[in-house]
Amino acid sequence: MPGAIHAEGLVKTFGDVKALDGVDLDVPEGTVLGLLGPNGAGKTTAVRVLTTLLRPDGGTAVVAGVDVLKNPNEVRRSIGLSGQFAAVDEYLTGRENLQMVGQLYQMGAREAKARASELLERFGLAEAADRTAKTYSGGMRRRLDLAAALVVSPPVMFMDEPTTGLDPRNRQALWEVIQELVAGGTTLLLTTQYLEEADHLAHDICVIDRGRVIARGTSDQLKARTGGERVEVVVHEREDIAAAEEVLRVLGKGEATVQEHTRKVTVPVVGGAKLLAEVIRELDTRGVEIDDIGLRRPTLDDVFISLTGHGAGNGAENGAGRGAGHGAGKGEAK
Repeated sequence: MPGAIHAEGLVKTFGDVKALDGVDLDVPEGTVLGLLGPNGAGKTTAVRVLTTLLRPDGGTAVVAGVDVLKNPNEVRRSIGLSGQFAAVDEYLTGRENLQMVGQLYQMGAREAKARASELLERFGLAEAADRTAKTYSGGMRRRLDLAAALVVSPPVMFMDEPTTGLDPRNRQALWEVIQELVAGGTTLLLTTQYLEEADHLAHDICVIDRGRVIARGTSDQLKARTGGERVEVVVHEREDIAAAEEVLRVLGKGEATVQEHTRKVTVPVVGGAKLLAEVIRELDTRGVEIDDIGLRRPTLDDVFISLTGHGAGNGAENGAGRGAGHGAGKGEAK
């Protein structure tokens, strides 16, 4: 049975650029799908199609049991969207912004006011609630934008780079909000450049590059594709890098990689803690002083590099703004 978000063969072209090239997605109800990919991979375009802001050139999509192409207005009543750019009215106060969103969703004035107060408290904006949004910092505007997406507690949520611009404390607070939503039955499609965010929140991960899905699975499944454990050694003196590299090349199961600026040498291994102890003994025998040594599993960064040839990057795609009654975004995703 298709999930709360289901797409088959989505195609979208902008001029000579094929932003989506046959994308298939399926997100079971009450779960989080992390949609990952390099800048320009097509993540935001997929979100804009699924939230009715763009019409695809091919393929089908169903959200909350409703056909996106045939009944877009009905889809909008069942979703919330937080885009990459805060879509708030800077001349209204934080409270007025949230009350306006509630009334656009046909909430009564009293209910909209109560919901606005609840969300302002939840997102740490209560003290600034009656200031105009133009006086807010970038992070505060981002939190207000996220609060607006949650005014009606929709069954299906789309969050496109939701924590961009947030400091670690506010990012952690948003993670807690997301976990509460999903525990309550909300289905979420999340795009992010923060790989630890997907690792922490997503039940499943879909990697997209150049408009195509190139891998999907749980975080553990994707990491397993990249390889097993790795030993990392940071030597104290730069001249000991070559000796450490030789030790790891002999004891490891693959090519050792060296980061000269951090004095770090890394190699894939088999044998876990037992091999780690052997590495330490051999380095000690050779008189190599180390600042740090550890055994670790592949990260999602490793997965990215393995699958796409480069990291996720820190920039943002041109993307979706607020949909579902809150205005479209700035520009098209590539």
